[in-house]
Amino acid sequence: MPNRFLDLFKTQPQDFPMTPERLDLMATLWPTMPHFATFATDHRLSGIRLNRPMVNPSDLAKDLEVLRKTYSTVPMWYDIKSRQIRVAEVHDYPTHLEVTLNHPISLNVDPARGIPVELKSGSDHAILIAIADDGKRLIFAPGKRYGPRSEVVPGDSMCIRNASLSIQGPLFTDLELEKIEMVKAAGFTRFFLSYVESEEDVGQFLDLVGHDATVMLKIESPKGMTYVRKSFKPQPNVRLMAARGDLYVELPRPHHILQALEEIIQKDPEACVGSRIFLSLGQKNPITGEPQDTPECADFSELAYLYNAGFRTMMLCDHVCLDDRTLSIAIAAFDSFRQDYALVL
Repeated sequence: MPNRFLDLFKTQPQDFPMTPERLDLMATLWPTMPHFATFATDHRLSGIRLNRPMVNPSDLAKDLEVLRKTYSTVPMWYDIKSRQIRVAEVHDYPTHLEVTLNHPISLNVDPARGIPVELKSGSDHAILIAIADDGKRLIFAPGKRYGPRSEVVPGDSMCIRNASLSIQGPLFTDLELEKIEMVKAAGFTRFFLSYVESEEDVGQFLDLVGHDATVMLKIESPKGMTYVRKSFKPQPNVRLMAARGDLYVELPRPHHILQALEEIIQKDPEACVGSRIFLSLGQKNPITGEPQDTPECADFSELAYLYNAGFRTMMLCDHVCLDDRTLSIAIAAFDSFRQDYALVL
């Protein structure tokens, strides 16, 4: 059966009349993805976020060379990782799981009770019972009933909602500092900065990349929201981003995401909102078991909510961007929303 949104992907640029209004869409890709070149010239995208969390410098050098040789018309943004805790190494023993983190942490752990750790954007969890190696090694409870149910891989982020948690060490790891220098040398002037929680974070990053760089500050934690409320000051080249993938999981209660979105757009009318957009695409159809390739009604209702709240730049879910067909459908569906609903208003 033909897909009503995939058919729209075949239309030509002149079929979409330019209007003075604006509603921008961004996607997350990587230069070595088979479909990267296709979307690097897609006029319906206002930006492409380059994101590969645990890439090493040697592979990054190769990927940047691929990017240099790829013709593109869509502005490229590079995603910089700061203090977010991620899995650097996985130690999967027969009895239990241990992981090494990219940043050391301090946390009060009662081995008898443990602390839940959220994985896979909140869809999985494990019970932490001990910390070793000066805060860089996490030891989880034995037995699959304590989780995780899915495979943990390097690059996975973790959420620990506990008041005693403190992320130690510098804002950027040595590895991330090396990558920052590489993308600067490659000519990048547009960046996403993850887990921003203070004006000092912003200043430290601008000192590294130049104060004339354009930076999207990803708000992904309760401390980040405190920064938005108390310290953020708009600048011409600095914008906020409601990074809902992690922010939704990190907030104390799920419904707090609504107030967070309102506060972010009020503080910065140019703020971007990203993740969990067209979340249904790629999920299994409950009847056929096949990947779902038509957005659900809730997806469009959410777009309308975000648009009516004031957001004029949106970014698709990462998992939607992994597949050529799914991304094609998402962009076409978004453009239908943009032409027939948003710009009509």
